Amino acid sequence: MTDCLFCKIRDREIPGDIVYENNHVLAFNDINSVAPTHILIIPKEHIPTLNDLEENHTQTMGELFLAAKAIASKEGLSDSGYRTIFNCNEDAQQTVFHIHLHLIGGRKMTWPPG
Repeated sequence: MTDCLFCKIRDREIPGDIVYENNHVLAFNDINSVAPTHILIIPKEHIPTLNDLEENHTQTMGELFLAAKAIASKEGLSDSGYRTIFNCNEDAQQTVFHIHLHLIGGRKMTWPPG
């Protein structure tokens, strides 16, 4: 997709503060951070929303969560805790239509989130 912000970061057309990458996913710091650690983990394949997932995306989705676990450990969040969030479509505040897992930590979270 040519106008997707996250695809442009993936393709290195625009800069991103990349913190993790493997064959399936890319992770970078969120420029609109809501916590000391706020990292977005994206699949390298462009998938607009969770509603667009198909059976063949099973490994990709697993890779997102394995990356979250690895990054949380690297960031020192495993013991204190962290939050992972997907937003799907406008009412959930999805603003970039390329699925992404938010990894948020480094502060005490509240519930409900909003």
